[in-house]
Amino acid sequence: MYARIKVNDTVRVPPTRFGEDVEEVVRDLLWQQFEGRLDREYGMIIGIEEIENIGEGRIIEGDGAIYFEVDFTAIAFKPNLQEVVEGEVVEVVEFGTFVSIGPLDALLHMSQIIDDYMVYDEKNKKLIGKETKKSITEGDAVRARIVALSLKEREPEKSKIGLTMRQPWLGTLQWLEDELKKVQEN
Repeated sequence: MYARIKVNDTVRVPPTRFGEDVEEVVRDLLWQQFEGRLDREYGMIIGIEEIENIGEGRIIEGDGAIYFEVDFTAIAFKPNLQEVVEGEVVEVVEFGTFVSIGPLDALLHMSQIIDDYMVYDEKNKKLIGKETKKSITEGDAVRARIVALSLKEREPEKSKIGLTMRQPWLGTLQWLEDELKKVQEN
């Protein structure tokens, strides 16, 4: 899910920033260039952790900027298929819930919540199991497995992640605590 990665890239420092401290300017430009960027290999870059090396600057004819080759460490979020994740329900709609799993939201379709028919309670914004009476609502902490993954580099907001909780020891954390109590009582 989260990983520390080493990256080598080139940073363009414009002439308007020449009087400033080079390391601070490079750090600022790295944040602007990489924060929130989605890459198939690394996932989504969450932040720049440490600049390890700033190479000699190069000037390209016709451009007043200086280009620095930079080695740095970044923190990335890369979800993987079949990975078990924990998150918070941020929205309940009539076809399921949206779960925040780090910087991205994932869809938990109502058919993937439990082995029961789920009914949408529009007034209270929750889904309720018809027979089990288990409910899921906004703010619930959940544990789920990633079963579908489509990351879009050019349009990260259109990335899609699908979840399931229809397996043992997956569900809302409250359901899991209740199950654990039942097991301990027996």
